Amino acid sequence: MKRALQVGVAWLALGAAPALTADLAARPYAKAPAMITTIYDWSGFYLGLNAGGGSAHKCWTNTSTFGTPTIPNAAEGCHDATGGLVGGQIGYRWQTGTWVFGVEAQGDWSDFKGSNASQFIPGLTNQSKVNALGLFTGQVGYSWNNVLWYVKGGGAVANDKYNGISAAGSVFDQGSATRWGGVVGTGIEVGFAPNWSVAAEYDHLFMGSRALTFSAFPTGAASRTDTVGQDVDMATVRVNYRWGGPVVGKY
Repeated sequence: MKRALQVGVAWLALGAAPALTADLAARPYAKAPAMITTIYDWSGFYLGLNAGGGSAHKCWTNTSTFGTPTIPNAAEGCHDATGGLVGGQIGYRWQTGTWVFGVEAQGDWSDFKGSNASQFIPGLTNQSKVNALGLFTGQVGYSWNNVLWYVKGGGAVANDKYNGISAAGSVFDQGSATRWGGVVGTGIEVGFAPNWSVAAEYDHLFMGSRALTFSAFPTGAASRTDTVGQDVDMATVRVNYRWGGPVVGKY
Protein backbone atom coordinates (compact mmCIF):
# COMPACT_ATOMS: atom_id res chain seq x y z
CA MET A 1 0.00 0.00 0.00
CA LYS A 2 2.79 2.41 0.91
CA ARG A 3 4.68 1.53 -2.24
CA ALA A 4 1.65 2.25 -4.41
CA LEU A 5 1.13 5.64 -2.75
CA GLN A 6 4.71 6.68 -3.46
CA VAL A 7 4.38 5.72 -7.13
CA GLY A 8 1.15 7.69 -7.46
CA VAL A 9 2.66 10.83 -5.95
CA ALA A 10 5.59 10.59 -8.35
CA TRP A 11 3.26 10.34 -11.37
CA LEU A 12 1.29 13.37 -10.20
CA ALA A 13 4.50 15.39 -9.80
CA LEU A 14 5.65 14.53 -13.33
CA GLY A 15 2.29 15.49 -14.76
CA ALA A 16 2.21 18.83 -12.99
CA ALA A 17 5.74 19.88 -14.03
CA PRO A 18 4.86 20.99 -17.60
CA ALA A 19 1.89 22.97 -16.30
CA LEU A 20 4.00 24.70 -13.68
CA THR A 21 6.65 25.53 -16.30
CA ALA A 22 4.00 26.99 -18.58
CA ASP A 23 2.68 29.15 -15.74
CA LEU A 24 6.09 30.75 -15.08
CA ALA A 25 6.28 34.23 -16.56
CA ALA A 26 8.82 34.69 -19.33
CA ARG A 27 11.82 36.86 -18.41
CA PRO A 28 11.31 40.33 -19.88
CA TYR A 29 13.77 41.38 -22.64
CA ALA A 30 15.65 44.60 -21.90
CA LYS A 31 17.19 46.41 -24.86
CA ALA A 32 20.77 47.54 -24.31
CA PRO A 33 21.12 51.33 -23.94
CA ALA A 34 22.16 53.14 -27.10
CA MET A 35 25.84 54.08 -27.41
CA ILE A 36 26.52 57.82 -27.14
CA THR A 37 29.41 59.32 -29.13
CA THR A 38 30.71 62.64 -27.86
CA ILE A 39 31.25 65.26 -30.58
CA TYR A 40 33.63 68.16 -29.84
CA ASP A 41 32.47 71.41 -31.42
CA TRP A 42 35.16 74.07 -32.02
CA SER A 43 32.67 76.87 -32.70
CA GLY A 44 32.63 79.99 -30.56
CA PHE A 45 34.69 82.90 -29.27
CA TYR A 46 37.93 82.08 -27.44
CA LEU A 47 40.49 83.89 -25.34
CA GLY A 48 43.88 82.54 -24.32
CA LEU A 49 47.50 82.94 -23.29
CA ASN A 50 50.68 81.91 -25.07
CA ALA A 51 54.38 81.67 -24.30
CA GLY A 52 57.43 80.45 -26.16
CA GLY A 53 60.50 81.68 -28.00
CA GLY A 54 61.79 82.76 -31.34
CA SER A 55 64.48 84.25 -33.51
CA ALA A 56 64.63 87.33 -35.76
CA HIS A 57 67.18 87.15 -38.58
CA LYS A 58 68.42 90.64 -39.45
CA CYS A 59 70.81 91.74 -42.20
CA TRP A 60 72.17 95.31 -42.36
CA THR A 61 73.24 97.20 -45.50
CA ASN A 62 74.70 100.71 -45.21
CA THR A 63 73.43 103.21 -47.80
CA SER A 64 74.81 106.48 -46.36
CA THR A 65 77.06 107.76 -43.55
CA PHE A 66 76.76 111.32 -42.15
CA GLY A 67 74.75 112.33 -45.22
CA THR A 68 77.20 110.93 -47.75
CA PRO A 69 75.77 108.13 -49.93
CA THR A 70 77.63 104.84 -49.77
CA ILE A 71 78.33 103.81 -53.36
CA PRO A 72 78.08 100.95 -53.82
CA ASN A 73 75.99 100.03 -50.80
CA ALA A 74 78.01 98.15 -48.19
CA ALA A 75 76.86 95.05 -46.30
CA GLU A 76 77.39 95.38 -42.54
CA GLY A 77 76.57 91.73 -41.77
CA CYS A 78 73.75 89.71 -40.22
CA HIS A 79 72.77 88.35 -36.83
CA ASP A 80 69.99 86.40 -35.16
CA ALA A 81 68.14 88.14 -32.34
CA THR A 82 66.80 85.37 -30.10
CA GLY A 83 64.78 85.22 -26.90
CA GLY A 84 61.44 84.53 -25.28
CA LEU A 85 57.93 85.88 -25.72
CA VAL A 86 54.65 85.88 -23.83
CA GLY A 87 51.23 87.24 -24.68
CA GLY A 88 47.65 86.43 -25.51
CA GLN A 89 45.19 85.83 -28.32
CA ILE A 90 41.50 86.33 -29.00
CA GLY A 91 39.49 84.86 -31.85
CA TYR A 92 36.37 83.27 -33.21
CA ARG A 93 35.88 79.90 -34.93
CA TRP A 94 32.96 78.23 -36.64
CA GLN A 95 32.78 74.55 -37.57
CA THR A 96 31.13 72.99 -40.63
CA GLY A 97 31.33 69.20 -40.55
CA THR A 98 34.97 68.41 -39.86
CA TRP A 99 36.23 71.76 -41.24
CA VAL A 100 36.92 74.68 -38.93
CA PHE A 101 37.33 78.32 -39.99
CA GLY A 102 38.39 81.25 -37.85
CA VAL A 103 39.91 84.69 -37.36
CA GLU A 104 42.37 85.67 -34.64
CA ALA A 105 44.38 88.58 -33.22
CA GLN A 106 47.53 87.85 -31.19
CA GLY A 107 49.88 90.17 -29.31
CA ASP A 108 53.17 89.31 -27.57
CA TRP A 109 55.84 91.05 -25.55
CA SER A 110 59.19 89.74 -26.75
CA ASP A 111 62.83 89.94 -25.77
CA PHE A 112 64.68 88.95 -28.95
CA LYS A 113 68.24 90.31 -28.78
CA GLY A 114 71.27 89.90 -31.04
CA SER A 115 74.36 91.66 -32.39
CA ASN A 116 77.19 91.48 -34.92
CA ALA A 117 80.36 93.43 -35.65
CA SER A 118 79.89 95.83 -38.55
CA GLN A 119 81.79 94.73 -41.64
CA PHE A 120 81.78 98.31 -42.94
CA ILE A 121 82.41 100.63 -39.96
CA PRO A 122 85.50 99.51 -37.97
CA GLY A 123 84.93 98.99 -34.24
CA LEU A 124 81.12 99.35 -34.46
CA THR A 125 78.77 96.65 -33.20
CA ASN A 126 75.21 96.54 -34.50
CA GLN A 127 72.63 95.52 -31.91
CA SER A 128 68.92 94.89 -32.31
CA LYS A 129 65.98 94.01 -30.11
CA VAL A 130 62.41 92.99 -30.98
CA ASN A 131 60.19 94.41 -28.23
CA ALA A 132 56.74 93.27 -29.38
CA LEU A 133 54.97 91.27 -32.07
CA GLY A 134 51.39 91.24 -33.34
CA LEU A 135 49.57 88.83 -35.67
CA PHE A 136 46.21 89.30 -37.42
CA THR A 137 45.25 86.10 -39.20
CA GLY A 138 42.60 83.92 -40.75
CA GLN A 139 42.53 80.16 -40.07
CA VAL A 140 41.45 76.99 -41.85
CA GLY A 141 41.52 73.71 -39.92
CA TYR A 142 40.48 70.07 -40.03
CA SER A 143 39.22 68.36 -36.88
CA TRP A 144 39.24 64.81 -35.62
CA ASN A 145 36.70 65.29 -32.85
CA ASN A 146 38.71 67.06 -30.10
CA VAL A 147 41.94 67.28 -32.15
CA LEU A 148 42.33 70.21 -34.55
CA TRP A 149 45.07 70.81 -37.11
CA TYR A 150 45.05 74.28 -38.64
CA VAL A 151 46.98 76.63 -40.89
CA LYS A 152 46.88 80.40 -40.59
CA GLY A 153 47.98 83.42 -42.55
CA GLY A 154 47.65 87.19 -42.57
CA GLY A 155 49.44 90.33 -41.43
CA ALA A 156 52.18 90.84 -38.83
CA VAL A 157 53.68 93.84 -37.06
CA ALA A 158 56.94 94.13 -35.10
CA ASN A 159 58.35 96.87 -32.88
CA ASP A 160 62.15 96.98 -33.17
CA LYS A 161 64.94 98.93 -31.51
CA TYR A 162 68.48 99.32 -32.93
CA ASN A 163 71.79 100.48 -31.42
CA GLY A 164 75.27 101.04 -32.75
CA ILE A 165 77.83 100.35 -30.01
CA SER A 166 81.31 101.86 -30.25
CA ALA A 167 84.54 100.03 -29.49
CA ALA A 168 84.51 101.72 -26.06
CA GLY A 169 81.15 100.09 -25.30
CA SER A 170 79.06 103.27 -25.40
CA VAL A 171 76.03 103.98 -27.62
CA PHE A 172 77.20 105.57 -30.87
CA ASP A 173 73.81 105.86 -32.61
CA GLN A 174 70.32 104.43 -32.29
CA GLY A 175 67.02 103.98 -34.08
CA SER A 176 63.63 102.33 -33.81
CA ALA A 177 60.91 101.16 -36.16
CA THR A 178 57.46 99.64 -36.30
CA ARG A 179 57.33 97.48 -39.38
CA TRP A 180 54.55 95.51 -41.07
CA GLY A 181 54.76 92.25 -42.96
CA GLY A 182 53.06 88.92 -43.46
CA VAL A 183 52.81 85.67 -41.52
CA VAL A 184 52.06 82.02 -42.19
CA GLY A 185 51.79 79.36 -39.51
CA THR A 186 50.41 76.02 -38.44
CA GLY A 187 49.41 74.36 -35.20
CA ILE A 188 47.89 71.35 -33.48
CA GLU A 189 45.23 71.98 -30.82
CA VAL A 190 43.67 69.45 -28.45
CA GLY A 191 40.50 69.96 -26.44
CA PHE A 192 41.00 68.45 -22.99
CA ALA A 193 37.74 69.71 -21.43
CA PRO A 194 34.41 70.99 -22.83
CA ASN A 195 35.70 74.58 -23.09
CA TRP A 196 39.48 74.27 -22.65
CA SER A 197 42.15 73.44 -25.22
CA VAL A 198 45.94 73.47 -25.49
CA ALA A 199 47.97 73.97 -28.67
CA ALA A 200 51.48 74.04 -30.07
CA GLU A 201 52.05 76.51 -32.91
CA TYR A 202 54.83 77.62 -35.28
CA ASP A 203 54.80 80.88 -37.25
CA HIS A 204 57.11 82.47 -39.81
CA LEU A 205 56.97 86.24 -40.29
CA PHE A 206 58.08 87.88 -43.55
CA MET A 207 58.98 91.42 -42.48
CA GLY A 208 60.85 92.50 -45.60
CA SER A 209 63.50 95.26 -45.72
CA ARG A 210 63.21 98.78 -44.38
CA ALA A 211 65.46 101.84 -44.59
CA LEU A 212 66.29 103.19 -41.12
CA THR A 213 67.96 106.51 -40.34
CA PHE A 214 70.05 106.34 -37.15
CA SER A 215 70.55 109.27 -34.79
CA ALA A 216 73.95 109.93 -33.22
CA PHE A 217 73.89 109.77 -29.43
CA PRO A 218 73.49 112.14 -27.64
CA THR A 219 73.30 114.92 -30.29
CA GLY A 220 70.43 113.40 -32.29
CA ALA A 221 72.08 114.25 -35.64
CA ALA A 222 71.65 111.79 -38.49
CA SER A 223 74.59 109.40 -38.41
CA ARG A 224 73.86 106.77 -41.05
CA THR A 225 71.12 105.08 -43.03
CA ASP A 226 70.90 101.30 -43.21
CA THR A 227 68.46 99.02 -44.96
CA VAL A 228 67.63 96.25 -42.50
CA GLY A 229 65.95 93.05 -43.66
CA GLN A 230 64.13 90.87 -41.17
CA ASP A 231 62.43 87.48 -40.93
CA VAL A 232 61.06 86.04 -37.68
CA ASP A 233 60.46 82.45 -36.56
CA MET A 234 58.44 81.85 -33.42
CA ALA A 235 57.08 78.79 -31.60
CA THR A 236 54.50 78.99 -28.83
CA VAL A 237 52.41 76.85 -26.50
CA ARG A 238 48.88 78.19 -26.17
CA VAL A 239 45.98 77.62 -23.77
CA ASN A 240 42.49 78.76 -24.83
CA TYR A 241 39.11 79.05 -23.13
CA ARG A 242 36.13 78.99 -25.48
CA TRP A 243 32.57 80.29 -25.12
CA GLY A 244 30.00 78.33 -27.12
CA GLY A 245 30.25 75.09 -29.06
CA PRO A 246 30.11 72.61 -26.11
CA VAL A 247 30.69 68.89 -26.38
CA VAL A 248 27.40 67.29 -27.52
CA GLY A 249 26.13 63.73 -27.49
CA LYS A 250 25.24 61.88 -30.69
CA TYR A 251 23.30 58.54 -30.62
